[in-house]
Amino acid sequence: MAKAEPDKRKIQMADIARLAGVSTATVSRALNGSPLINEETRLRIIELARSLNYTINLGAQNLRKGDSSTIGVVIPFNAANKQNITDPFFLAILGSLADALTDKQYDLLLSRVDADHLDRISALYDSGRVGGIVVVGQWGHHDQLNELARQRLPFVAWGAQLPGQLYCSVGSDNTSGGILATEHLLSLGRKRVAFMGDKSLPEPEKRHAGYLKALRKAGLKADPALCISTSFAPLDAQEAMRQHLDRHGLNFDALVAASDLIAIGAMGVLKDRGYRVPEEVSVVGYDDVEPAAHSFPPLTTVRQPMHMAGVQLVDSLLRVMAGEKPESATLPTTLVLRESTQAV
Repeated sequence: MAKAEPDKRKIQMADIARLAGVSTATVSRALNGSPLINEETRLRIIELARSLNYTINLGAQNLRKGDSSTIGVVIPFNAANKQNITDPFFLAILGSLADALTDKQYDLLLSRVDADHLDRISALYDSGRVGGIVVVGQWGHHDQLNELARQRLPFVAWGAQLPGQLYCSVGSDNTSGGILATEHLLSLGRKRVAFMGDKSLPEPEKRHAGYLKALRKAGLKADPALCISTSFAPLDAQEAMRQHLDRHGLNFDALVAASDLIAIGAMGVLKDRGYRVPEEVSVVGYDDVEPAAHSFPPLTTVRQPMHMAGVQLVDSLLRVMAGEKPESATLPTTLVLRESTQAV
């Protein structure tokens, strides 16, 4: 009878974490002498690691001691809508981060995780490859990011400021942006202003809140039939506009879109259906990505200050990595006027 082979699987940090009943981040910090871990927990984890013959990776240890010259940038992916990393907004913020990190003499490591499992971001840090992380977006999982903050993972997020937030975020003034877009359309004499985006996500929700605030200020009541739900994915936006027109016809004379790509996709469908922009429908986007200036017609949009985004995110992250607790930052938005809202 053949002799059973012993289990030769190498012990991983996750194994120690599971046996100790703590997070992998806690194990990593305990094994590398972090002052964030109390002495009792540290000794318990070290003794467990020794009993399992776990060997600390010296490269990772050096990174944990603050010697890392690499910052992780995580752009989550949504399996449902397959929003690609080539989305112009992602490219814009990635470029801004790359410039800011270069100025600070840091390298950039790009990574993707499932947007429904943002807690997996910690594995990038625990691997020892990065000294800190920038997460692009909150993706409706504010709770998971808060839990990572409780574990003292060094990260910052691009996104909105939310109630009970334990982590540092940097983002544009989404509510103000929604107000700017809607008030501009109302100033053109438009009365039936639609909103297009996914209100379940933090940033579009705040843009929608600004839209509602501007309507109330103008004495107009929001019509639920003028809210068109769609993800940020361009094909989803096009299909959402087709379905809306099939059900309701053209029941709006203006549109506030939660992103430029949503707006551009909507204008394409309107054109296919024989509707004229801006004569019959005025359209405003959000972001001011490069394609906005070259769409047909060129798109009026709310500009997010991408040139400021990377600098603010990197500065905030370096402060987090140094043990500080920087305040979240809200960057100003501005309205960029183009032909998609030409007065009629």
